[in-house]
Amino acid sequence: MPTADLVLTGARVRTLDPGRPHATAVAVRDGLIAAVGDDTDVRDWRGPATEVVDLAGAHVVPGLVDCHSHPVMGLEMTTGTDLSAVRDLDGLRAALARAERVEGWVVGFGLDHNVFGGRPVDRALIEDVLDGAPAFLRLYDAHSALASGAALEAAGVTGPRAFAQRAHLATDPDGRLTGHLVEHAAMDLVTAVMPKPSKAARRARLVELLSAMAATGLTGAHVMDLGDPDLVGEVAEDTVLPLRLRFAPWCMPGAGQGEPAELVALQGRGGRHWEIAGVKFFMDGTVEGGTAWLEHPDCHGQGTEAFWPDPAAYSDAVRYLDRAGVRTATHTIGDAAVRHVLDTVETLGAGARLRHRVEHIESVPDGTLARFARLGVIASMQPPHTAYTRADHSDEWSLRLGEARALRAWRLRDLRDAGAVVALGSDWPVAHHDVRAVLATARAPRGAASARAGLTGLMALEGCTTHAAVAAGEQARAGRIREGFRADLTALGLDPVEAPADEVAEAPVRLTVTGGHIVHRGM
Repeated sequence: MPTADLVLTGARVRTLDPGRPHATAVAVRDGLIAAVGDDTDVRDWRGPATEVVDLAGAHVVPGLVDCHSHPVMGLEMTTGTDLSAVRDLDGLRAALARAERVEGWVVGFGLDHNVFGGRPVDRALIEDVLDGAPAFLRLYDAHSALASGAALEAAGVTGPRAFAQRAHLATDPDGRLTGHLVEHAAMDLVTAVMPKPSKAARRARLVELLSAMAATGLTGAHVMDLGDPDLVGEVAEDTVLPLRLRFAPWCMPGAGQGEPAELVALQGRGGRHWEIAGVKFFMDGTVEGGTAWLEHPDCHGQGTEAFWPDPAAYSDAVRYLDRAGVRTATHTIGDAAVRHVLDTVETLGAGARLRHRVEHIESVPDGTLARFARLGVIASMQPPHTAYTRADHSDEWSLRLGEARALRAWRLRDLRDAGAVVALGSDWPVAHHDVRAVLATARAPRGAASARAGLTGLMALEGCTTHAAVAAGEQARAGRIREGFRADLTALGLDPVEAPADEVAEAPVRLTVTGGHIVHRGM
């Protein structure tokens, strides 16, 4: 009989396998689960080279997965000063005055829209503390930024531009550029001339970041961008990636006729613990930026246009990819955006079931909920985003939407109760990557969503395990602790299903195993 590479004993194993829901021991060989049961079931799997770990009562669950993350692109997006703790304009000005320069630039990230207190995002509010330095500050939503006049000058930006997507350079009533760059194409004008970290620095940061993610119990991430395949491939050849990374490159408005075929050709490229699988679309932007596509205008009179100037072109691209068997994920914040994606999937027929997913879904009416289950569309949601809103609806997100739409914020439980597959994630670096916070806030949503029912402990766990596997089309080999399934395992110091949500957020991580490799020890 062959022997195992790893045997875990003394555990409280929650398998999520209906055939054997609980166990106390697991054996692993060649990256797969070889046996699940008790000590007698794994005894014969032990050999001279087998590593045996006594978990002393730790709770083992299927490896936790972040269903929406940007661990490679996020390396650039988190360069410079972390502004996420800034709460008001005075605090922002103070942080910028003491910010460390990056090759002469003031670079920041994680800036909350609420810092501006309802005022327009404008470089005039900060330029006097910059001493003429070019500055680029990403707002937390990653769909907008504030650039100083010197930064605009460095990029050769002197006035409004036309873009293939719904992006724009904001101006004041006099036509002056405010420095508020809305959506990717607008931000790209400035990021193209900004200082770039070296490949060696990016590589070191990637390894550090993935290790930190594994330390929270993560074993995988659905990466909603192409990242840098060459960088990831080199790291994967030299070491074991602590997380499985599943990349979905973007398909943007204005894509040439050959681009969808190129995206199809990319599918399957990868190596150990990483692959390109799927395509990411954007149907709208963000509520705070005024670019969420809504059925009715927001309270600023904005939000009535799709990210794709021709929404039919989006639908054509999805149909092309569906015929090629490629799974898609579409960024959809507003109710009109969600409706259009569901309408598109409905044209694909029954064969598209559980192949396509909708990302974010921040506010939708009652009539939309049942369509997810009926059409087999996966709802991919990020509970930590609720922390950017306030229970009294005084935040920018709620004020933009208005009371009626703010009251239907992040309908996690409603979607589950309607029969939808609900996959959970963080959207790092928009929110912290700690998967324990994802589990906790799914059960106890915050801010504008705090009045809504959260998920049960089991539902939250499923969102990062079994439902995550369905979202990736991997339910036959991942998401449960079952013989023949991937040996991706997370061991916590408490039961994430039964323990209170606030305790889950601080749960000790005893062990993280990815593909049979121990990638974190917290024993």
